[in-house]
Amino acid sequence: MGILGYIVVGLICGAIAKALLKDRAVGGWLATLILGIVGAIVGGWLGSFFLDTDLGGFFEIRTWLLAILGSVVVLFIYTSITGKRSRR
Repeated sequence: MGILGYIVVGLICGAIAKALLKDRAVGGWLATLILGIVGAIVGGWLGSFFLDTDLGGFFEIRTWLLAILGSVVVLFIYTSITGKRSRR
């Protein structure tokens, strides 16, 4: 999967992570993109470390599940460290 694929997966998975953690979500679309890309990388690392698998192709379900899991973890850690909350 190329860099454009990681950006698309990161943006979508970051948005899903923000929807799952809606009361803790911060930032706009750029923060969502960055946290989503970092989350995809973290999800790939977690998958290779714990499940002996990695991110596959763009249309593979494990890619999306690992990226969403990683995005949720990164978003949770980010909001815990910064102490910020959404203004809704």
